[in-house]
Amino acid sequence: MTPQRPAGAGTPPTPEGPPIGAARTPSKAPRHPGSGPLYAALDLGTNSCRMLIARPKGGQFEVVDSFSKAVELGTGLESSGLLSHKPMQRTLQALRICRSKLERHDVHRMRLVATEACRRARNSREFIRRAQRETGLTLDIITAEEEARLAVVSCASLVAADTEQLLVIDIGGGSTELVWIDLSRVAPENRRNAILSMYQGSFNRDPLPGRPRVVDWISVPLGVATLKDYFADVDDDAARFALMSWYFEEQLEAFTPYADATPHKAFQIIGTSGTITTVAASYLRLKRYDRNKVDGLVMNSGQVDSVIREYLALGPIGRRQDPRIGRERHTQIMSGAAILTALMRIWPTERMSVADRGLREGLLYAQMSSDGALDLTQN
Repeated sequence: MTPQRPAGAGTPPTPEGPPIGAARTPSKAPRHPGSGPLYAALDLGTNSCRMLIARPKGGQFEVVDSFSKAVELGTGLESSGLLSHKPMQRTLQALRICRSKLERHDVHRMRLVATEACRRARNSREFIRRAQRETGLTLDIITAEEEARLAVVSCASLVAADTEQLLVIDIGGGSTELVWIDLSRVAPENRRNAILSMYQGSFNRDPLPGRPRVVDWISVPLGVATLKDYFADVDDDAARFALMSWYFEEQLEAFTPYADATPHKAFQIIGTSGTITTVAASYLRLKRYDRNKVDGLVMNSGQVDSVIREYLALGPIGRRQDPRIGRERHTQIMSGAAILTALMRIWPTERMSVADRGLREGLLYAQMSSDGALDLTQN
């Protein structure tokens, strides 16, 4: 799936060669003989710049290299409507590192995308052109719907065979996506692959028989960074948390399932975000983060609430010193927890699956599926 060039991003290639992320002719042989082609996915969000390089392996993929840097591109966006100088400088430096990794691995199949901060900033097109000019990378500003679809795709392997009603939540830095999917008309053995196929087209509320039906989806322009900034003038820690949670819930009135008080059988929530993986790591009392223990962990509403109450009891200083939260996340963990608390209050569940995955994984699955590089008979 060749990246689409953003409107107005027609800057000529740099002297070093064509922009990475634009269409390129694949080399005749992979860099690593016998290992198959490499794919890359880059997610430039409100807080972080993250990239994965991977190769298909059965019905999954194997990560070859990765990169993650907190660039805080959205700093100041809420008040000014613009991307600021220092955050853009940090981001460009991170993108240069990404380019060097792509070149070192000789990656030709890639999707490089930007999300909420670039969707909202008035100067985002100018920044995208500058990024192409200075780093050689061509980024595509994707829509909220595509971001939500890719988050759903990334979680396909966590969908339980008996799940009939699925809510996927993706808490980002600048926005939160919710997608409610009815799987009751899909045969249990086909549900994971049916979710994986949702990367293409658009959300379908009236699908063909045997396909997932999207009951509704919503992108709330509040994530861990934007919600925190919105209530930055509230000094009391507990009051700020309560206000953030109730304010987020108010934004869900247009989401069709919000008004549906009917208890749902065979209901599963899958949550993907740094907030949710941090809550899971805290619940497990991990002294050091371990993705293998966190990804796929199942928690209930009571367990989630217990961890968040502990965060509140710690206070700002205690959270900063808690190694389970980490110094990069301690200032934003309570805004993310406020969002998660609101969702658990509306849809309490005994089965929330924690996903240490997200947009990058969805981008990789989409590219590999489009190329027929995945063996979907394997889980």
